[in-house]
Amino acid sequence: MEGTGEGRRAMLADLLAASHLMPVELLPAKASQCARAAGFRQVLIYLADLQRSVLCLLQGEGTEHQGAEAVLPIRGTVAGRAYQYVDIQPAAPAGDGVFQWWVPLLDGTERIGLLHVTSARDDADVRADMEALASLLALIIISKRGTSDALAKLVRAQPVSLAAEMQWNLMSPRTYADGRVAISASMEPAYEISGDIFEYAVDGPLVNLSIFDAMGHDTAAGLSATLALAACRNSRRQGAGLIGRGEAIERALIEQYDRQRYVTGILATLDTRTGILRWVNRGHHRPIIIRDHRWTTNLSCPAAHPMGTGLGLPSTVCEEQLQPGDRIVFYTDGITEARRPGGREFGLERFTDFLVRHHADGLPVPETLRRLIQAVLDYHDGHLQDDATVLLCEWLGPHLEPVHEAAGLTGLSADG
Repeated sequence: MEGTGEGRRAMLADLLAASHLMPVELLPAKASQCARAAGFRQVLIYLADLQRSVLCLLQGEGTEHQGAEAVLPIRGTVAGRAYQYVDIQPAAPAGDGVFQWWVPLLDGTERIGLLHVTSARDDADVRADMEALASLLALIIISKRGTSDALAKLVRAQPVSLAAEMQWNLMSPRTYADGRVAISASMEPAYEISGDIFEYAVDGPLVNLSIFDAMGHDTAAGLSATLALAACRNSRRQGAGLIGRGEAIERALIEQYDRQRYVTGILATLDTRTGILRWVNRGHHRPIIIRDHRWTTNLSCPAAHPMGTGLGLPSTVCEEQLQPGDRIVFYTDGITEARRPGGREFGLERFTDFLVRHHADGLPVPETLRRLIQAVLDYHDGHLQDDATVLLCEWLGPHLEPVHEAAGLTGLSADG
């Protein structure tokens, strides 16, 4: 059966059947067992930590991990290259006709980790078998992530603050793509995030985008941001427009905090049929557009007051006609205002130049943002005084068919 389509079907069918009632601690052993039908001798599962700086081995009952590293750095390793560029990479050969690979684990287009696969074969079918196995394992892991403390603890390199616990469990995945848009986001400090929060949601041809920055950097800021996100979702799903969503957030914050706490934000909608972006600015930094690999402009729009202050300034819906390939960038002040003690701010120009240069290098969008956040951390000597969040949306065009290369999110082929 090894090396045939029948072997691949048996591997996937057996693993899928076992997954429904399988606790996560049995997944590593079951994955290796089922993968033998396709000729794989061993399968190891590594998941990226919350900060996307290391890969952590998922260990379980009945598994042997002789010689396997429990934690692998993403920077400067072959495994890290497979993760960064979302591409299968050969690992160090084991000798005696044994081959090894690093295979990306993707939830849609979100990078969740890698597989380390060992096989006696190296032929045209091996790549397809590995990609099929990785796709199914990613789905299984995501299906169990919401109820597994074991998985939550595995991807935490340090304790998570109470505010961060709330927000990471409420936000959208950090990466999404279809044939029309590619979306990616990054947040730091990942383990202590409190006042920042982002969201996107697809509603037919419309893509709703939001970023919020709550007053303060404590648990109360986290509660304010969480309340703003919930009010935004609730009002939007009841049919509210951009202005109505901002008003719903304001009402919720005033009712809860009586004008003692506030949240700034951008509420936006992109019509993927036409490329028209509509947005409302509630006391926040203006979005920017990157067009033709250069920083084009800050989008100008009269700003209303921060939500929760009740100052009565009118909200204005502004419009911008995008071109296919335009990238809209939303950010919070922790990005541009990061500075070394006594030094200059990271600044808007440095921020946009970083995005433009790394896009020109051909890096996937999530990897560009991961490196951006690392650059901001390095500029601030590894510790941020404020939350730093970026939400980037690229309009690819009106067509719904998946376009992996245009999305700039994955090195895997479209039929992989």
